Amino acid sequence: MKTRPSTIVSCLAALFCLSLASGHPEHSIPVSSELAMESLLHSPLAGADHLEVFMSKVSIPPHSQLPKHWHPGEEFVYIVSGAVTLVQDGKDEVAFAAGDAGMVPLKQIHTARTGAEGVELIVFRVHEKGQPQRVLVENQ
Repeated sequence: MKTRPSTIVSCLAALFCLSLASGHPEHSIPVSSELAMESLLHSPLAGADHLEVFMSKVSIPPHSQLPKHWHPGEEFVYIVSGAVTLVQDGKDEVAFAAGDAGMVPLKQIHTARTGAEGVELIVFRVHEKGQPQRVLVENQ
C-alpha cells in the first residue's frame, strides 16, 4: 500500500493497536488513508486463559504523528525499516531505527512520530481479554 505524507494520523495504533476482527495474516486493515495495520496473530495465551496476544505489522507514513494514547498491556516493538521517535509522558524521547527493539510500559501515555522516512514495525502486545487494544487520551 502506498502512503502519502501527513501531519496527523487520525488513529493509532489505531498504532499501536486497533481491535482486530481477524487473525488472518493476509487481512490488511487500513486504519486511515495514511496508516496501515496488518494482523499477523490474534490468539489466546496458552496457560493463561484470561490473556490474549496480538501481533501486527504497522506502517506509518513520513511526517506523521499519532494521537496520544495508552494500552492496557505492555507493548513491544521491532523496527523493520525506517525510523520513529517514541514520546512518553514524563520520559525522554527515544529514537528508533531499523533493527531496534523497544517497549512501552503498561498504561504509559505515549505517541510516536516519523520523519522523512516513515516506519514499518512489528508490534506485539499481551493483555486481558475484552480490553481495548488502545485508549486515546483527551487533550491535556
